[in-house]
Amino acid sequence: MVRCSNGLLGLLNAAVLVLSVVVLGGGIWLSHRATTTDCERFLERPAIALGVLLLALSLAGLAGALCRKSCLLWLYLLALFVLIVLLFAFTVFAFVVTNRGAGWVVSGRGYKEYRLGDYSTWLQRRVEDSGNWAKIRSCLQDGKVCGKLAARRETLGQFVAANLSPVESGCCKPPTGCNFTYQSETIWDKPPGFNSTTTDNPDCTTWSNDQTALCYDCQSCKAGVLANLKNDWKKIAMINIIFLIFLIIVYSVGCCAFRNNRRDNSNAYPAWK
Repeated sequence: MVRCSNGLLGLLNAAVLVLSVVVLGGGIWLSHRATTTDCERFLERPAIALGVLLLALSLAGLAGALCRKSCLLWLYLLALFVLIVLLFAFTVFAFVVTNRGAGWVVSGRGYKEYRLGDYSTWLQRRVEDSGNWAKIRSCLQDGKVCGKLAARRETLGQFVAANLSPVESGCCKPPTGCNFTYQSETIWDKPPGFNSTTTDNPDCTTWSNDQTALCYDCQSCKAGVLANLKNDWKKIAMINIIFLIFLIIVYSVGCCAFRNNRRDNSNAYPAWK
């Protein structure tokens, strides 16, 4: 039983070690790319930090299990417990802040439109922060989302029947209520005499046929980004649940190994004495 629990803990931590090397290597690779975009810069630091954390945990677990160092194993279990608590808290938080918000069906359209006010206040504040939005806007431009939409060369009938993504719907075209005239996927003509006093929707005024501007600063674009974020966070939360189960199993095996190490040490002492 002693060797079994220690061996199993060592095997599990070996798997975590391999994972940490992959994550850490990916973060370092992103940081050294000559053509790194703002989106990739946003990912590199969390990837490196996560890789270092997993590497330290796996090495402590391996040393504690295979070398039967109770002090290392105790520190490992403490760090693992904190990680489980933090991961559980983040998972609950992700479900709470993404609970609100959904696309609105537009009559006669195959796509939905999105309103910023439908999402949680916490998410709204994140995208309305000028510094955050500048980075997100840069990511959208780097990803050429609207450029790919414009390359379709669809007729108006094909376009209105298309199932656009939230970002395409919110950032690459004006809201349907603006009643602009379709020229292409990303070019819409404003009606004669249009100005800020003829509409109560600020996105209609913000829209520009400049392909570097479009509706990137519209409320609908921010809402589209949050719709994508909501879907991504829910997927991450589901992955976190699976990872939590794995960590709880590792923690349970670690507790058994720690108890066995303590028992071995206490049994070995009288024999040595």
